[in-house]
Amino acid sequence: MGWWAIIAAVLAVLAVIYYRAIRNLDFFEKRGIPYAKPMVFLGSMWEVFLQRFSFAEAVEKIYNLYPESKYVGLFEFEMPLLMIRDLELIKSITVKNFDHFPNHRMAFDPDQEPLFSKNIFSLCDERWREVRNMLTPAFTSSKMKSMFVLMRDCAEQYGDYFASLPADQSALELKDAFTKYTNDVIATCAFGIDVNSMKNPKNTFYVYGREATSFGRSQSLRFFAARKFPWLCRLLGIKVFKQKIVDFFKELVASTIKTRDENGIVRPDMIQLMMESRGKLGPGKELTIEDMTAQAFIFFFGGFESTSTLMCFAAYEIGINDQVQKRLQDEIDQVLADCNGQVTYEAINGMKYLEAVILESLRMYPAAVGSDRVCVKPFELPPRVPGAKPYVVQRDDCVWIPIYGIQHDPQYYPEPKKFNPDRFYDDPKQMVNSPSFLSFGVGPRMCIGNRFALLETKVLLFYIFAKCDLAPCAKSSVPLKLDRKGFAMTSENGFWLKIQPRSARKIVNSHFERYQRLSPFDLFAEGNNRGIFGELENTFIFK
Repeated sequence: MGWWAIIAAVLAVLAVIYYRAIRNLDFFEKRGIPYAKPMVFLGSMWEVFLQRFSFAEAVEKIYNLYPESKYVGLFEFEMPLLMIRDLELIKSITVKNFDHFPNHRMAFDPDQEPLFSKNIFSLCDERWREVRNMLTPAFTSSKMKSMFVLMRDCAEQYGDYFASLPADQSALELKDAFTKYTNDVIATCAFGIDVNSMKNPKNTFYVYGREATSFGRSQSLRFFAARKFPWLCRLLGIKVFKQKIVDFFKELVASTIKTRDENGIVRPDMIQLMMESRGKLGPGKELTIEDMTAQAFIFFFGGFESTSTLMCFAAYEIGINDQVQKRLQDEIDQVLADCNGQVTYEAINGMKYLEAVILESLRMYPAAVGSDRVCVKPFELPPRVPGAKPYVVQRDDCVWIPIYGIQHDPQYYPEPKKFNPDRFYDDPKQMVNSPSFLSFGVGPRMCIGNRFALLETKVLLFYIFAKCDLAPCAKSSVPLKLDRKGFAMTSENGFWLKIQPRSARKIVNSHFERYQRLSPFDLFAEGNNRGIFGELENTFIFK
């Protein structure tokens, strides 16, 4: 009888689990909304779990299922989500009616996952506003200008490293090198720590950072488990991040604050702003060390992983497109000539083609393939198609914005699978502010560190392509294939390219080609203002 009782109990538990998994699967059918058919337990993204598609490709597939509909349904496991396809409706939800949809859906246990549950991305309502307003000044133009010098020094070292690679080591996987660069930039710009991860790849800052941000299949599953089943993770001791990583960042922030307090050190960064908030927020609102660590970590997470991935995709596309590389290097050579070899903050932000290359990379390969908003008070959506009924989103319902699907929609971007920086060349501000470009999010919840990420990327690509030529090698995947093993946006086989130093002869020839296109009057004027041969002499700094 004892065994029968155990079997009965197990069957009862399984029955409850199965019921919970299927009870909402008719949610959209009852409401007359077309939806992506789910698989029990895995939801509409079941093909991602079975590695048939990458996460981005699965999002695009669902986005394209019902092209005439303003919104379609899908399931995250058993939870119904409403994918918003219409650009005006996305703007309405994220901007005009932000008070109805102010928060992301991040249900993490604060005791289990403090780095995720207490950062600015996860915070809600008034607490989010307080922290957002506090941290925004860390990313003003004046702060970016101060950080630019640190970035430039770091990027120049990496440019020199790439250019000095021996011939037998010239085939390089970019992700490893670029995460080391972003690690060093974050270390110096945010924590005031000088590390050189290329020379010392085993420094703790880099090792823990790489472990924390490497969202492969295992860590992705732990992430979803922590979101969906916090009680089970608590019971089994499952965490997204190992305790040693949490402790490391917590001790790092605490020691940084202590050192600055004791030595009167002031730096133009996020930690400084949090330090200056002490005693000003009022009872119950003051930032604890844990709060500060969560903000510093999400800044590190975005700068380390997302930005290095952007750099990889951009460098890869430049490396396999000769005309793009030549045009970018011509622009770089011109800037170096104008700046006498030392690029300035103003000059690098004035580089139209470099910016266009980066924005096109963000369009094709957004770090976040989708974003979400949680409804806090009922909101009526217009009919999904003419003749249909309006649909009211209820409190606690979640809507989903398919960033990758929209940015690969040919009605917004002709030939969306083609890398074409000219889309953004003539009027980048208009393109970036258009409702079809969502790589940094939209509305008040837009990524707070987007200017930092863009500048960090511009500086590195500038020095890499000033000093090196990149080209496909035997390990390169052309065309590039997205990885199916996890939920992160990355390449299936890595970012392998051959690195060669640019010869002075190539750079001189590029200058002569430019001068040959000038009229005699312009040639005389330019030569008189700068001295043609003096400029060509400067190009030998790359030797």
